[in-house]
Parts: sequence; C-alpha cells; structure tokens
Amino acid sequence: MSDNSLTDRFNLTKLTVLLNGTQALVRLLLTQKARDTIKGFNTAGLVTGYRGSPLGAVDSQMAKVPKELEEHNITFQPGLNEDLAATALWGTQQAELRGEGLYDGVFGLWYGKGPGVDRSGDVMKHANMAGSSRKGGVLMAMGDDHTGESSTVLHQSDFAMIDASIPILSPAGVQEIIDYGLYGWALSRFSGLWVGLKVMKDTVEATSVVDGDINRMSFSEPSLKMPEGGLNIRLIDEPVDQEARLVEYKIDAAKSFAKENKIDKCIWSGGKSPTIGFVAAGKNWLDLIHSMSLLGLDEDEANRFGVSLYKVGQIWPLDTDSFDVWAKNLDLIIVIEEKRKILEGQIKETIFDKRDGKRIYGGKKNGLELFSSKFALDPVEIAQQIGDILIEEGCGSEKIVSNLNLITQSRKTENTSEIVSRIPYFCSGCPHNTSTKIPEGSRAYAGIGCHYMAQWMDRDTLGYTHMGGEGANWIGEAPFSKRNHVFQNIGDGTYNHSGIQAIRAAVAANVNVTYKILFNDAVAMTGGQSNDGNLNSTRIVDELTAFGIKKIVVVYDEKEDVKSSDFGANIELFERAELDRVQRTLRDVTGVSAIVYVQTCAAEKRRRRKRGDFPDPDKRVFINTDVCEGCGDCGVQSNCVSIVPVQTEFGRKRAIDQSSCNKDFSCVKGFCPSFVTVTGAKVKSQVTAETALPDLPSPTIPLINGTHNIIITGVGGTGVVTIGAILAMAAHLDNKGAGMMEMAGLAQKGGAVHIHCRLANKPDDISAIRIATGEADAVIGGDLVVTAGFKTLSLMKEGRSRAVVNSHNIITGEFTRDTDFEVPNDRLILSLEARLKNMVNFLDSTKLSKSILGDSIFSNMVIFGAAWQSGMIPLSHESIVKSIELNGAAVNLNLKAFEVGRWAVVFPDDVEKRLNAVVIELPQSLKEKILFRSEHLKDYQSKSLANKYTKFVKKFKDTEIEESVAEGYHKVLSYKDEYEVARLHRATAIKLKNEFDGNVKIRYHLSPPLISRIGSDGRPQKKEFGSFIENIFVLLSKFKFLRGSIFDPFGYSAERKMERSLIHLYEKDMEGLLEKKLLNTESAVSLANLPMQIRGFGPVKKTNYDLAMIRRKELLKVLEEEYLNCLPTETVDSTSKYNTGRSLDHG
Repeated sequence: MSDNSLTDRFNLTKLTVLLNGTQALVRLLLTQKARDTIKGFNTAGLVTGYRGSPLGAVDSQMAKVPKELEEHNITFQPGLNEDLAATALWGTQQAELRGEGLYDGVFGLWYGKGPGVDRSGDVMKHANMAGSSRKGGVLMAMGDDHTGESSTVLHQSDFAMIDASIPILSPAGVQEIIDYGLYGWALSRFSGLWVGLKVMKDTVEATSVVDGDINRMSFSEPSLKMPEGGLNIRLIDEPVDQEARLVEYKIDAAKSFAKENKIDKCIWSGGKSPTIGFVAAGKNWLDLIHSMSLLGLDEDEANRFGVSLYKVGQIWPLDTDSFDVWAKNLDLIIVIEEKRKILEGQIKETIFDKRDGKRIYGGKKNGLELFSSKFALDPVEIAQQIGDILIEEGCGSEKIVSNLNLITQSRKTENTSEIVSRIPYFCSGCPHNTSTKIPEGSRAYAGIGCHYMAQWMDRDTLGYTHMGGEGANWIGEAPFSKRNHVFQNIGDGTYNHSGIQAIRAAVAANVNVTYKILFNDAVAMTGGQSNDGNLNSTRIVDELTAFGIKKIVVVYDEKEDVKSSDFGANIELFERAELDRVQRTLRDVTGVSAIVYVQTCAAEKRRRRKRGDFPDPDKRVFINTDVCEGCGDCGVQSNCVSIVPVQTEFGRKRAIDQSSCNKDFSCVKGFCPSFVTVTGAKVKSQVTAETALPDLPSPTIPLINGTHNIIITGVGGTGVVTIGAILAMAAHLDNKGAGMMEMAGLAQKGGAVHIHCRLANKPDDISAIRIATGEADAVIGGDLVVTAGFKTLSLMKEGRSRAVVNSHNIITGEFTRDTDFEVPNDRLILSLEARLKNMVNFLDSTKLSKSILGDSIFSNMVIFGAAWQSGMIPLSHESIVKSIELNGAAVNLNLKAFEVGRWAVVFPDDVEKRLNAVVIELPQSLKEKILFRSEHLKDYQSKSLANKYTKFVKKFKDTEIEESVAEGYHKVLSYKDEYEVARLHRATAIKLKNEFDGNVKIRYHLSPPLISRIGSDGRPQKKEFGSFIENIFVLLSKFKFLRGSIFDPFGYSAERKMERSLIHLYEKDMEGLLEKKLLNTESAVSLANLPMQIRGFGPVKKTNYDLAMIRRKELLKVLEEEYLNCLPTETVDSTSKYNTGRSLDHG
C-alpha cells in the first residue's frame, strides 16, 4: 500500500496524486507559479469568480489552502458576482503596464457557471479585445450544466465564448484540467487572448488519479508575423485597432499555437488505409471511447476496419491544418457533439472548398437527426448510432452486431416506471420552511437556489427569473394583471450578487410587491459560504431604506441574536410566529415593501455547531405517540423532514428523528398537545453495552477485468459523497486506478444522490467515469427509494450486478404534506429482486447504526462494510481503513460502522436478534386487535364502555367490514378530550427516559380551552407549562367519569359536542348497513373506516371532520344506489313510490 496523505494533493513534489476537478484547479495555479519560477519569471496569480454548480466548491476549496496559495504568490478573492470578478481579472493584466507592477505579470483564473458566463459577456468582449499580459494570461473556467441537474436553465457556454472571440479548451477528465489549464495560460500569453476552459460534471465533479509532474507539459511558440507592438495588452489602445488585431492576428495565432503544440491528436490511426473517422472533444470524447468499449471495438480491430479516432482539445478556433492532414483519406467523418454543434460547423467549412466527396455526419445524417442538440448524449445512445453506421459501412463484425443487440436489450430497462421519487427538499429546520409561507389568497414567485424548491411544496409559489432579476418580471406583468400584489422570495446571496438592482427597479416602477429577503448568513445551495463583503441584516435594512422603501419589517427566529437597537427607529421587529400577520399587512401597502427574514441556514448551523462556532440550544422536542393523532399538522406547520412516521396499533403517528433534527422547534406550533420540549437531555444511545464484534473472515476480493464499476446511492446530505471519496482514496492507496463522479447537484438537499465509481488496475484503463446502462458490477444502496429508482435500475444487469441495500423506510419530503403518504418498501424490494434475482441483499443499516452507534448518520458506512464483506469491492481492508483515517471525520465511529456492516453479513441471525430486541409486538389477528381496543377502553373510561364496544363489533362478525368497524368504532368512542390527554401524559416522563439520558426537565405545550387566546393565525395559542402541570394531569385524569355528563365542564365546547354526536352518527350508519345487508362492498368498508380520517385536535380536527362529512354523503349516495340495484324491480318501484323520504343517511 502506498504512503499517502491528504496534503499530497497540493504537494508539487508528489508525482501521483488523487484529485477531484476542483482540487485540480488549485494544483493548476500552484503548478503555473512553479513553472514560472523555473523560467525565472517573477509572477503572481489571482483567482476570482462566483460559485455555482458544477463549480460550486471552488471558493470553498481555495479558502481551505491559504498557506499554499500565499507561498506561491496567489491571491484568492471571491467575486461579488461573475461580471465584476472578470473585470478584476482585466485589471490584473494591466498591473505592470504603468511601471507600477510588483511582478513581471499576473496570471488569472476566473470561475463561474454558464449563466455567469452569459452575464459577463460585456467585460469578456472588452477585456479580450484589450488583450492579456505577456507574462500573465487569463483562463476562464466555465462550468456547464448541459442537463440542468442543478440549474434553472440547461446551458452551454461555448457560443458566448465564441461571440467574444475567446478560444475554448475542452478537457476530458481531471488530468486535462491541469494539462489544458497550463496550455491555456501559455496560449493566452502568446496570442493576447483570454482562454475558456470548459468544465462539466463529468470532469470537474470527478475524482481521478493524475500525474502531478509540473514538467509534464511543455509548450513552444510558433513563428508568426506579428503586428507592431505585438498581440498583448497595451496601455494606450483604440477599439478599432483592437478589433483589427483580433481579426487579423489573434485568432490565427490561437490556431497556430494549437498546431504547434499538437493539442488535437489522432488517437487511433485506423491502420494503413483509414476510411471512417470519429471526432469528439471533452466529455463527448469520454462518451466515444466508452461507446467503443460497449461495442467491443478496440484499437486493433479499429485499425483492421480502417476506423480512426481524432481527439480535439481546442474546440474553437479549430486547428484546421492538422485536422485536414488527419481527414485527407477519409470517406466518412462522424462528429460526436451534444448541444449546439461547434466542431461540425468548422469541419464542414474547412472541407467544403475541397469538394472531395467526403460525407460528414453530426447533428444529422442524411437529413435525419443523429446526435441531438437536446439534453445530453450518453455512451449507450452513441454506441447504438455508431454501431448502426459501422454495420452500414461494412464494418459490422459478429462481436459488434452481438454487442449492439445487447445494448438494445439493456436500453429497454430505461423505460422502467418510477414507483416513488425522492425529490430535493428543504433541510430539517431550514429557514425556508417558514420564510416561504404566504397568506391564503396571495401568490409568490420563487427565487434562485434553495428558494427554487418552494415551487413543489404547495405554497402558491410558482415562477422564477434568472439570478438577479427577482421581481423585475412583475414590473412587466403588473399593468396587465388582475392581481394587485405579489410576494417575491430572494436570498441574501442573490441580493448581494445582483438582486439589489431588481429591487431598485421595482421601486422606480412603483409596483406593488413585497420582497421577502431571507438573511440566512450563508450561500446555502453551494456549500454554506459566507456572503461576500460581510453582508448582514442591518446593512440590508439600511440599503432598502436608502432605496426609498417606506415599509420595511424585520421578522426573525426567536433563537437568533437580533436586537431592535441594530435597526432604525422606524423598523418594526416581529418574531416569526407573526409572519402571517405581517404579510397580510404588507400586501395592502402601495408600492414596494420588504420583509428581512433573519434565520441562519440549518445546514450551516449543523456545521458550525460541530466546530463549536454556533450555540447549540439545550432543548429537544419529543412527541408522545399515545397523545399524537397522526394528523400531520406538525408537518404542515414546520415542513420538516425530521418528523417521521412511527407505526402504532392505533395507526401511524409521528416522531422526531433526533439524529437529523436541527432544533428549529417550529413543529411545536402544530395544534397538538402531544409535543413536549426537554432540557438537560442527551439523546440516549440504544447501545445497552459495548457491542463486541467477533473476528470476521476476510471475503474473496473480486478481480478487476478492465474496470470494476460501482454505484453508490443515498439521500443528499447524509454522507453519500464521503463514501465515494473514501472508496477512491482506498483504490489510490492500493496503487489502483480510480475514477469517481458525484451526481448530486440540487439533490444534495435531501434528493436522490448517485456516485459513479470505476476502479481499475491502472489509471490509464479508465476513460469515462460515468457508468452506462447495464454496466454496474456493484451497487452500494444507501437508500431503497433511490436504489430502486429507474435511474439506478437501468445501470444494473441480471447476472452481473450485485447489490447491498439499506431497507429502512426513509421518508421523503412528500410526507410533510400528505398525511397518508407511505414509501412502498415492499414494491421497491420486489423491483430490485426482479432485476437482480438472488444477487441483492437487504439490511436495515439505519436501525442497526442507531442501535450500535447511536446515530443513523453512519448507516451508509454500515452498508459499505456489508458490500465489502460480500465480496463486491476489489480493495484491501487495510486501504479502506487507512482511507477512513485520512478522511478524518468521526474516525473511530466510522471504522466501527464499517466493521458492523461486515458483521451483519457474516452473522445475520445475530443482527436480526439485535434489531428485534427493541421491537414492540403489535396485535396481529383481528381477535387480538379487538381485545386490545377493549382493554384500552377500560383504561380510557370504564368496563361498561369496553362491553358496549365489543357487543357492537360482534354484530359485524365474519363480514368484510368487521375489522373496519373494530377500528372505526373504537376511534369515535375514545376521542381525546382533556381527561384522556391528561391520562396519557402521565406516561410521558417514562417515555422520555427511554429516549434520553441526563437530568431531563420537561415543558408541555398545551392550549387549555379556558385560558388560551386566539392567535394571529386564528387558532388558539399554545402555552408552555412546567412539570407542575403533571399534578394537574393526575387530578384531571381521575375525573374522567365526568366525561359526557352534564357535570363535564369541557363537554359543552363545540368540539366535544361534535365528538359525541359522531358516536351516534357512526352507530346509526353501521346499523343501516346491517339492516340493508350492505356489509361486503368497498363503499361499506370506506364508510366504516371514515372515523380514521377524523384526526387531530381543535381546528385541525374540525377541518378533517368537515371533509369526512362530505365524503360520508358521497358514500351514502353510492350505498343507496347499490341497495336499490339489489332489489327486485317491483320492490324498487314500490320503495320509490311509498318510501321516497327514507335513505341510509340518518344524519
């Protein structure tokens, strides 16, 4: 095993290093400085730009290595936005022009995603016309998201670069980010042009083993006729002269430089007489090589068929001289490009004048679409197309034909329907959960970043703009709309970036709009970076005031350190519970108004708390499931995914996932007395004793044949990417080749995450990292929903793919809005078993990690250990252990988690015993269920009520509705009034001891009917009560005999009257079904089940009651028709004639 450390990434003396694309940009900067020093150049560097996927982590990575950057005279300066960052780089090229420079030149690196390229078009044209410094140079890393996985628009920046006459380099992997970056600066210095470096998910979000030799690349400058004064930037210059140099010299200089340094290469010669040539660049080059391997076509066979491959590095301007030499004897040229075609047009242009009969296929073949400009190309699609072409051209060997048939068959799996989806969602405790709510009757626009997700959360929020245009669309819409007012969401990052101008435009237009500016103290979507320029809520308010906005309100989470003295005297402050009232007021304000909502990003809170940089409140939330009705109002109020389902005999209730809870506490606002908060509590590890694991046998390590392809799935934000990074590092430590690509994007926010990882005996054996249809050898399934999704299933192949999958029911965001939503685990498991047969194993790693390690966050590592022990991972135990240690996060617990996963494979029976040790057996048979409810009613009220229950249920024995009546009648009889809530809460302290350790102090959150006020939301307000109320619970529960009597002080409320009437109504409805023998229909079952829908307390229960009554009328109408249809015709006539007033509806 090789000796490595994480610092090797930026140690220029290390020749073989493991890097991801973002880290490669850091090493690229250090390498350029080192090369300049060797040449005797005293240079410096500036890196600036604006984060955005797939370049969302550049600034975070740069900020982690200040020492290395400083040692190499490199300054990292995050840009306020992309446009201004590019302008700053323009300044670096002027640093030495006036004789005031500290260095011989400054090389610059700009970074930004595609939309940032678009907004920087003006400075790109100006600066590129002006030129670059002879010993400086500018490289523009443009992050393109062709498939819109983390963008509001699918974008391709190439034509924006071409429009500014900026050459474009397209690296095909992490190695070429460094190689082409060095080439780019050399080209920029020679030609006086800025140079674009196109990076995509497949390259910059990939991890690979690279050659880190700083002398790996060498460049020479061609001999060209130069204009007077050369091609570089000059102090005094005229626009006309700049254009002339650009058109007459600079672009040709870029072509000549490409030719001189052979940036474009013939990779497969095609033998002595090549006739067919394939051309590709960057990501599509990886796709092409991958497709050739899918067809089984290697270089030797390609040479036999006369098939040649040409790899383009500089896609614009194309070195046509070198291309013409390669293409001279070809009959057919196939250009593989996704999106709008760049190479194809240049190739056709250079060949057109020669009129030598060559055919060129690209976007189209014989007038029909070949390689689409929509979305993106994938290797399987390319293999199908070029396989057909090769067969047409007489190059179809039996191997190619056979493999093409296999590809066609495997693609059929791509049509698999999705059983359930895991879509991105706000994090637990996310401020967006509250800030994006709007009053009934209003509507809002979404924003960029996390705000975008509000559109699929039933918040009357729909529509968005580009970054920085928030609200400006309403300026155009408002004069032509019946609506008088809208809300506009915008984050502090967007406000700082450019949104401030849109707000000024709205003020100038005097439109009725309320801006909701969330100050969450982090650029949440791209990793929690701080706002540039130390923006804070006070400054935002001051700036809004300066714009002339008359009505500005600060709304804040009560846990934030917000003081009224921080703001002007005219600024009102409200706690977030008052948000609805504040918004109702502001929507009636004429002109622009603003809410500055202050609450720290939940994900950033968690990070800061781990570092000790943020207060961690000594407070936790607990739900007494006995009191809980499962109504879901806590989810409606909080929109929080840490509220999880828990199955009880009385139905599905709610619980708090203490592992993921971010202590937002908005769930307590749910109108339900089951919530308590505790202080002094430490989450109890379910470990009753240190679990000693036995010695475990080593598995048979699989051999690598070509590449070993591993898919890792999971839920965004749970450490899935970490498993991929550990896997890649372990391969590197084992002196193997590794390529890993993150498929996260927006999915990092609780969505479906896929990691593609290829392992090989040598780094050179890996071309494309993205795993194609049917290519997966191993699947490490951290989440059942994602693993059984069609996107993952399509990568599996029966007989080849093996999987270990976490079977735990990890709820999706849908559960916060749909009370009855369930993840169909059984169907998902069947789907995987149908695909993989006996080559898939399931393990509840979430439950196991909680049981043994005290936290579900280790569940992915448990699955990883299980996969390794199952012989699915071709790496040594030693390298994996070392990789976990190098990762540095919770090392001992992660090592234990890995071993627990191994143990689960070797001793599954022991694991089963461990998991079932804490399982409470629920009644299974109908007889048991009836007996259980009868005993409950004795405790609830009396033996008399229990007898009444059993006697009534017996009437329906052996009918289809017996079980429904058993559950429904119990539900209406045991309504949870003040006496019952008091009785059930007497057990809360005992339940807490099972959940927490420590000196626990309890606060109950109740809304007693006699003392509660109505809040701004129209509901009775909940109050906190200390442990003294437990004495009242004891006393109150003893008075349950008053329930329903004339002496019951609570029985006169509308809610209690409704509940008592429901008992009589249910009895009459069921008796009616008995009388008319309508006991075995679906409608009868639904009617008997209806009380199960009447859940909740107070206004929540009233709403559910009203909906149930509507449903009841619908069911009774159907049942009446069923009854009449069962009668003889003459009976129906007589019933119709003499009994028109009678029906099943007794209510």
